[in-house]
Amino acid sequence: MKLKTNARQLKGTIRVPGDKSISHRSIMFGSLAKGVTTVRDILRGEDVLSTMQVFRDLGVRIEDDGEIVKVHGVGFDGLKAPKNALDMGNSGTSIRLISGVLAGQDFEAKMFGDDSLSKRPMDRVTIPLSQMGATISGQTECDLPPLQIRGSKTLKPIHYHLPVASAQVKSALIFAALQAEGESVIIEKEKTRNHTEDMIVQFGGEISVNDKEIRISGGQEFVGQDVTVPGDISSAAFWLVAGLIVPNSKVVLENVGINETRTGIIDVIKSMNGNITLSQVDEVAKSATITVETSDLVGTEIAGDIIPRLIDELPIITLLATQAKGTTVIRDAEELKVKETDRIQVVADALNAMGANITPTEDGMIIEGRTALHGATINTYGDHRIGMMAAIAGLLVKDGDVILERAEAINTSYPMFFDHMEALLNG
Repeated sequence: MKLKTNARQLKGTIRVPGDKSISHRSIMFGSLAKGVTTVRDILRGEDVLSTMQVFRDLGVRIEDDGEIVKVHGVGFDGLKAPKNALDMGNSGTSIRLISGVLAGQDFEAKMFGDDSLSKRPMDRVTIPLSQMGATISGQTECDLPPLQIRGSKTLKPIHYHLPVASAQVKSALIFAALQAEGESVIIEKEKTRNHTEDMIVQFGGEISVNDKEIRISGGQEFVGQDVTVPGDISSAAFWLVAGLIVPNSKVVLENVGINETRTGIIDVIKSMNGNITLSQVDEVAKSATITVETSDLVGTEIAGDIIPRLIDELPIITLLATQAKGTTVIRDAEELKVKETDRIQVVADALNAMGANITPTEDGMIIEGRTALHGATINTYGDHRIGMMAAIAGLLVKDGDVILERAEAINTSYPMFFDHMEALLNG
């Protein structure tokens, strides 16, 4: 598709889709609880719809009237063996977390995904889940999908140091530990998003978190809850950056989730001299209204323990850095290589094709700013965040057309993306 270019300004107020991480987990915990869970403002992107369908295939009744989702929970003991292989679509969250759920079940299941998901390593979950007593394997030495899993009703607790900073791996082990006999201890490499831990407490369970050490006991039961999903800061990130780099802009984003494990992008924007303010802060819901305005940006260094707090936002942060004065360095971000694409290489290739000056490294990028961007043809390779990054980059282009191949990937997380862009362009 041909993208919008040469934007003169962005003005207006929008509400981004519901947080993808919380949307996934609300379906999972609702299914594993006893009673009915109602979910408002859920993200109806393809990834979350995959999770909903998988739990339906596992015997959970889930109703969606377009406004409220009702999950009729069956508890851990009420899941049924699926009649067919479970389709995870493009969703790494679905296949990894649900692996942890299935590890404690006494039936066999096969999980598969699309071409992109089939290239993502699953050994980071299959190895510890096998140690707990599940029989699980995939293709090649990295256990690429499809995965075959047979759970065990007598899972052993685990004491495990996570070799990677990954909320998906951590959450998979937590779901398995909830079904194990005894207490498990999971120690993170770096602190990652804690939506799973928060939701355990919300659904009436118990978990102990002491810095990077997590202790969780098996045999717990959950009770259905009412969940309202805040806006996804990963989706908001595209408009935060757009409002900072498109001339004469002021963008207001309502009800954005500001969980402390997800707000690394706000810290980076501040370090780059970005004009950003938070208002209407709800400490209980962990949400706020965020306003950004066009700014005179400077380069920065992004590394260390902030990386897990903004790992999904690094593609759009890279675009931000191309419009900042000086050099921006991203380090300690090896995890980008095993996302929907190798995001280090794909982001650099895409923006360099548009005139940026980015050098990929083993664990990040070196970005030289401030650079003018021109037209190019960009392939998303099925990665929604590459597509949205290219669309925002296109707004700066004055010379040539920007053509986006496989733009449908954006529907994975943000079906209303181009509608919201039109609203801000016409604001």
